[in-house]
Amino acid sequence: MIVRTLQEALKTDRCKKAANGNWQSVRLSLKDDNMGFSFHITTIYAGTETHIWYKYHLETVYCISGEGEIETVADGKVYPIKPGTVYILDKHDEHYLRSFKDMELACVFNPPLRGDEDHDEDGAYRPAED
Repeated sequence: MIVRTLQEALKTDRCKKAANGNWQSVRLSLKDDNMGFSFHITTIYAGTETHIWYKYHLETVYCISGEGEIETVADGKVYPIKPGTVYILDKHDEHYLRSFKDMELACVFNPPLRGDEDHDEDGAYRPAED
């Protein structure tokens, strides 16, 4: 069994901050935990817009707190994000994530992340090397 706390993980290299300053992700479960997915608590900072296109990963996101929106690139649809909203990127959906108030999100990735990832020039995380 593995037991971690958010407060402990915040003080370790499991706490990743985006190079562009838009978000912080506390990566509570990662590839080396051998669960087949990774689990993160991510804060998206107010007033930011992040281009995301997870070409190599599927992601489910649940909004715990805050307010924002997601806009899909393919069709320009805009979906409000508020506490209790879940969005599921089941088709590697390219999108923009905008935060109006700091958003705290619970995120699950498949395949799991290693922990050191940041978005590349396309808005993706590169797949973990085996």
